[in-house]
Amino acid sequence: MAGCLVYLIGPSGSGKDSLLRAAAEPLAAMGACIATRLITRPSGSIGEEQAIGLDPQEFRARRERGEFALHWQANQLEYAISREIDAWLDAGRTVVVNGSRGHLGEARRAYPTLLPILLHVEETILRQRLHNRGRETPQQIEARLQRSRQMSQELAGESGLRILDNSGPLEDSVRRMLTLIAEHCDRSAPGVDYGQG
Repeated sequence: MAGCLVYLIGPSGSGKDSLLRAAAEPLAAMGACIATRLITRPSGSIGEEQAIGLDPQEFRARRERGEFALHWQANQLEYAISREIDAWLDAGRTVVVNGSRGHLGEARRAYPTLLPILLHVEETILRQRLHNRGRETPQQIEARLQRSRQMSQELAGESGLRILDNSGPLEDSVRRMLTLIAEHCDRSAPGVDYGQG
């Protein structure tokens, strides 16, 4: 039985890493796997994300050897997902990927039946989250917000795209995401209450 790829996307500060950490246990109960990203950033500077840091030369070498199922560039960095996800999908597993909005088209071509979930956060909340991180100047934050608005407009017509509002309590977002995945991937976890999506 073919598995199911869930492609989670959203602007920086939308809470993808926090959502995936909070959902890890119930996703495992559903038999789902969360793919680990590879990033051209030193491991010590990756932050909260469960990811593997690679230097650019190693990243390119792995890409040229065909080790990546998906790869893309964003914010002067390169990202990839290992081909191990294909083995998980072939085994009938649900696989959740922390993806890229700009790479959704390429991901769809590789995995036509994927479920794209776009995290949405109210702009005032997103601006505050970005300020709280302290990584960027106010001008850089406003540029990010402008790009986010543009990307949301470009994605509006995407077939099958599900919008998940992550402006409120994290547990609510986890419950709604699990419901979306269960509905799309025809999976259910015994004893897990998905609530109302």
